[in-house]
Amino acid sequence: MNENLFASFITPTMMGLPIVVTIIMFPSILFPSSERLINNRLHSFQHWLIKLIIKQMMLIHTPKGRTWALMIVSLIMFIGSTNLLGLLPHTFTPTTQLSMNLSMAIPLWAGAVILGFRHKLKNSLAHFLPQGTPISLIPMLIIIETISLFIQPMALAVRLTANITAGHLLMHLIGGATLVLMDISPPTATITFIILLLLTMLEFAVALIQAYVFTLLVSLYLHDNT
Repeated sequence: MNENLFASFITPTMMGLPIVVTIIMFPSILFPSSERLINNRLHSFQHWLIKLIIKQMMLIHTPKGRTWALMIVSLIMFIGSTNLLGLLPHTFTPTTQLSMNLSMAIPLWAGAVILGFRHKLKNSLAHFLPQGTPISLIPMLIIIETISLFIQPMALAVRLTANITAGHLLMHLIGGATLVLMDISPPTATITFIILLLLTMLEFAVALIQAYVFTLLVSLYLHDNT
């Protein structure tokens, strides 16, 4: 119990050098490409999952927005696999780092907004001033809408960081309490262990749901600007 509560969120190093880049690249190993004429079950499931994601995400998009299909699929598979790998013991989860999530959210949000101003300038500007707004409220509404626009990538990153970090902290606390209670009160330790198992199952769902929510919001921002 003397271990630092936030030790698992510290960027790991090897011989004084950060290895976070290696950790970020590791999930790509889980999705290998097949050169066989007939795929095995793993590759068949992978192809089915990719087609399902494309169908769900690209359904509302115009042909211009569908050019982002590869980016959207890669994003949700990367975040989902990274979150799931972070649930393994003694592993590091890059998505618990706000800087990591901002580095994903800001370029995607900026690309969607720039695309909107380039191809739909009037519609993009119309979002800053709803139709029928009283003249006296125009300056205030423009300021509010501008702030809300620039908050979008921050909200994306903070939502993902907060949900993944909160789950890991809760599992750490309950796991530590279970170890302490094993010597004090075994029946209570059994109850906390069952709670830990249920929480772990919940965290598996949260890891996938947060990947879906992050990608869905990026897709909606793209839809609004194409």
